[in-house]
Amino acid sequence: MVDLTSIGCIAGAIILLISKGKSSHILTFDEELFFIYLLPPIIFNAGFQVKKKRFFHNFFTIMLFGVIGVFISASIITCGSWWLFPKLNFLDLTVRDYLALGTIFSSTDTVCTLQVLSQDDTPLLYSLVFGEGVVNDATSVVLFNAVQKIDVSKLDSRTLRVVGDFLYLFSTSTALGVVAGLITAYILKALSFGRHSSVREISMMMLMAYLSYMLAELFELSGILTVFFCGISMSHYAWHNVTEISRITTRHVFATMSFIAETFIFLYVGMDALDMSKWRMTELGIVNLMGIYSGLIFLILLGRAAFVFPLSALANYMNRRSEETPSITFKHQIIIWWAGLMRGAVSIALAFKQFTYSGVTSDPINATMITNTIIVVLFTTL
Repeated sequence: MVDLTSIGCIAGAIILLISKGKSSHILTFDEELFFIYLLPPIIFNAGFQVKKKRFFHNFFTIMLFGVIGVFISASIITCGSWWLFPKLNFLDLTVRDYLALGTIFSSTDTVCTLQVLSQDDTPLLYSLVFGEGVVNDATSVVLFNAVQKIDVSKLDSRTLRVVGDFLYLFSTSTALGVVAGLITAYILKALSFGRHSSVREISMMMLMAYLSYMLAELFELSGILTVFFCGISMSHYAWHNVTEISRITTRHVFATMSFIAETFIFLYVGMDALDMSKWRMTELGIVNLMGIYSGLIFLILLGRAAFVFPLSALANYMNRRSEETPSITFKHQIIIWWAGLMRGAVSIALAFKQFTYSGVTSDPINATMITNTIIVVLFTTL
């Protein structure tokens, strides 16, 4: 996936040279396209292909990293940015902007994370890193949406309400995904829908998965979490109710769709990085900009370390009597910390959602935040 980002940058540079800087926006990042069309097949395939036994054996640890970890990381990034940015003469960000910034840079890159480790060679690490990556993305998006609803003038009285809203969204999104998978299994088995027709069986699974995602978004839930657990539920129940040909085909079809979506995402990120209009709007000097870039990267490093090591110790203590759940060694903790440092398309999509209107911004402050996000993503990915 790193190569795809590089290809996107190279393609953007070629277009930039040919058009003499006039067509750098020919392929710009669209957060709606990302969330509606590109992300669902990636997350669904992740849930569909996951080895469920090991995932649920480590479920407690995964939830610690993916939920509590996001809150810790977001808090550190928010507070650190609040302290650092004014010192670098970067002013005019609102309280909501700083809170959103914490969620934007707490989101790890699930796509890149899946490329880091082998599911067969390092099953424990893969399960933890992969599981955390998916739950982390879902938590970041849910927390980001919760931040958008906060009344900053009544921040203290709304804190518990935000936590309650988050727990509600998390549980209902999960339940919706599981129910969608069970309904699909019932239709395929009891109603003999598409019996002896692989095309109908595969189409049914694809359409129900996408329907679950769209329903979650319609009800303002977490579509990422819904489609992930829909994938798990379908692979455990619906997959056994289709023909042998469909079982083989579904895994290849879903994996292919996921790969195509991943390819488009990284091409988008790479080419959008060379949209010169955003870079020209920045009014800060190079020294202040470098301070912001390095400060954000340091806060990401610090925020991740602040939860990986303490929560690993907590997980080891809670699982000390379990023979099926091995302890997380210090070496494993280092790898988990490093594997989750990459920031990707979710961070960029959330940044565009916060700091642009339909992918366009004419405000220097917002343009600076977009370029900051692109720099951090490229630095942590390449």
